[in-house]
Amino acid sequence: MVGNNTPVFFIRDPLKFGDFIHTQKRDPETNLKSPTMMWDFWSLSPESLHQVTILFSDRGTPDGYRHMDGFSSHTFSLINSKNELFYVKYHFKTRQGIKNFDRDSAEVMKGKDPDYAQRDLFDAIGKGDFPKWKVSIQIMPEKEAETYHINPFDLTKVWPHGDYPLIEIGELTLDRNPENYFAEVEQAAFEPKNVVQGMGYSPDKMLQARLISYPDAHRYRLGVNYDSLPVNKPQCPMHNYSRDGAMRFDGNFGSAPNYEPNSFDGPKEDAAYRERPRAIAGSVDRHNHRLDSDYYTQPGNLFRLMTKDARERLVGNIVSSLINAPREIQERQIRHFYKADPNYGGGVATGLGLKTEGVMNGELATAGD
Repeated sequence: MVGNNTPVFFIRDPLKFGDFIHTQKRDPETNLKSPTMMWDFWSLSPESLHQVTILFSDRGTPDGYRHMDGFSSHTFSLINSKNELFYVKYHFKTRQGIKNFDRDSAEVMKGKDPDYAQRDLFDAIGKGDFPKWKVSIQIMPEKEAETYHINPFDLTKVWPHGDYPLIEIGELTLDRNPENYFAEVEQAAFEPKNVVQGMGYSPDKMLQARLISYPDAHRYRLGVNYDSLPVNKPQCPMHNYSRDGAMRFDGNFGSAPNYEPNSFDGPKEDAAYRERPRAIAGSVDRHNHRLDSDYYTQPGNLFRLMTKDARERLVGNIVSSLINAPREIQERQIRHFYKADPNYGGGVATGLGLKTEGVMNGELATAGD
């Protein structure tokens, strides 16, 4: 599954993914990281506010891989033996405990050991201190998804645990280091379309885009037969009619027929591995996601859940980044913070030396005016 160390993402419209990634890369003129690019995009995309709040909080800089939680973020589905469908979100809770860097200690570690996270994970596994995560899911019956007050397929939102509590289903353990990093990690090609019987997808637009884009990226990066590499091929008997292509290095199924159906006892499609059909409702036109969303309640709730010290660190982290953006962008972004919580917007405004009076109508002024 697509995984992240946060339960949400910056966008929910897959057509904006390329634009978002451009803002995280290099300025086309200077080839430098650009706070202006980042904050310009975020301030014009208020759905990003929830993820931005997490990113600049303590949780935004984990102390290595072992001390972070993981999330499917996307909504998947499970289908039981009665052919009943339930939507699910996956959560991976670290058994090692949450640990994070603050901004200053992260800067020190970046200069001291930029490979810190990789080294920490490799060394822990090497000495038998295998990191573990408790695996839980949230479950939403299919019918409830139609009327739930939050769009359950919106990647910028979480499902409140009070409505859909975590149900423990297992444990994830990392108990072996790769023998050859390039072969087993660099050539790994994960894709969310690979699911087991009984597991399926959802109307999550970002997930649907990734079902297509991940295999396409793998074909570009590793070649058309990327899924035949030892690290990617199925570990159980598997039969299909995909043949040939560049760098095909196995027996290529010999002289057996390469089509289905056939009269020569070739493998047949198993309907059990198909998702059951769903009723289709609504417009087939491209959905304008800006017409039906509350961008501010969940980020505001998250801010209010933080301790006073954590809120101060969040604001300080934002100010240290946003201070290098143009004034117009600062003001636009502060208005988003303010809509989430007045103390959130006011804290950032004060940190930037701007007055908070008139923040909602674009009349910010410097504190010295």
